[in-house]
Amino acid sequence: ITDEIKHCIHEATRGFDVALVEIGGTVGDIESQPFLEAIRQLRIEHGPEKCLFMHLTLVPYIKAAGEIKTKPTQHSVKELRSIGIQPDILLCRCEQPLPDSERRKIALFTNVPEQAVISAADVDIIYKQPLWLHQQGLDDIVVKKMGLDAKPADLSGWQRTVDAVEHPKDEVTVAIVGKYVEHKDAYKSLGEALRHGGIKQQTRVNLKWIDSEQIEAEGAAKVLGGVDAILVPGGFGKRGFEGKILAAKYAREHGVPYFGICYGMHAAVVDFARNVAGLPDADSSENDRHTPNPVIALITEWTTATGEVEQRTERSDLGGTMRLGAQECRLKAGTLARQLYDQDVVRERHRHRYEFNNRYRQSFEDLGMVISGKSMDDLLVEIVELPLQQHPWFLGCQAHPEFTSTPRDGHPLFIGFVRAAREFKAVRDGEKLAAKESVA
Repeated sequence: ITDEIKHCIHEATRGFDVALVEIGGTVGDIESQPFLEAIRQLRIEHGPEKCLFMHLTLVPYIKAAGEIKTKPTQHSVKELRSIGIQPDILLCRCEQPLPDSERRKIALFTNVPEQAVISAADVDIIYKQPLWLHQQGLDDIVVKKMGLDAKPADLSGWQRTVDAVEHPKDEVTVAIVGKYVEHKDAYKSLGEALRHGGIKQQTRVNLKWIDSEQIEAEGAAKVLGGVDAILVPGGFGKRGFEGKILAAKYAREHGVPYFGICYGMHAAVVDFARNVAGLPDADSSENDRHTPNPVIALITEWTTATGEVEQRTERSDLGGTMRLGAQECRLKAGTLARQLYDQDVVRERHRHRYEFNNRYRQSFEDLGMVISGKSMDDLLVEIVELPLQQHPWFLGCQAHPEFTSTPRDGHPLFIGFVRAAREFKAVRDGEKLAAKESVA
């Protein structure tokens, strides 16, 4: 097992100067033991100048007593040392910066140099953390210990990111219509990607979390009225799917910028099928195995090797049938997706099982749906959108672009989506102002 872990690390980092390899979990847990043993061996095999151990620990603050407790850190390092790993650097997660006295105490009882005991304190904006760690010299310690020939750190990009968050020039409200909104961590990557899209435009993105079942109960107009854009994220299962379809329908009919990701794309396709293509019983076979118009289905449900439709059954294909990992997609010239990405072929991460049913591809295109992204073999529909002449910004994709978004660079789709929200808001506010002036 340890040899395989080391092999994976070597293969994944081949061709790079520096690799940051994270081992999650808690020291002492049985799940992480093979991984810790693997990196212990890497240190022996490559030497301390090629392998550095940085340990993240918790330094809790007991508010009732007004005390910072260093014992958890001491104990964690003791556990590491018992299996042969001596940390070179400690990152101490804490609510407030560690006093010098506590840093000295931690250094003394963990055998880590005091300057290498770094205070990873809470900050009001998470993107200040690289600046804060730089102030404590973390990057200099790493460069020195690994003997790297590196230029002085340039953190201007991070500073611009922080400035954009602290001093926005505009703000928009984006509705996230999901089914797990009570657990916002389920959509953490989405929320961050939306904020990244706003950072590139000095725009604060306010997130309005909406349970899709609320739309089913109260109607899309009541729940979604007043938002500047609508995003429908991924998910599984029938519960709340009709609410997502209604959200897509509302966005399509009212010109509200719409971004459907994975299941959100499925919702947009089903809405188009029912309300544009005249197939009121259209659905995803994930939710209705007996629908006569499975516009979204497993590949095996709409074609076999001989091109014949396979009989749909009640069986469940969870787990191993998912399409996972980064895959390439070819974009169609003249489309919104091609315009946003500014390249012909893109590579995004996937995590889904059901696909656009190709038996409806041509008829939907004839009715105005744009197939703007397809797999490299032309078999799978990756991105759908409405013509720019009909809608300012309406796009659904099978992939999860939020996984490749970064705070300094953002992601083309999210940047474009937030820009469309700003433009929609400006037009709507202008119409409201004109209406007021005409009344006056």
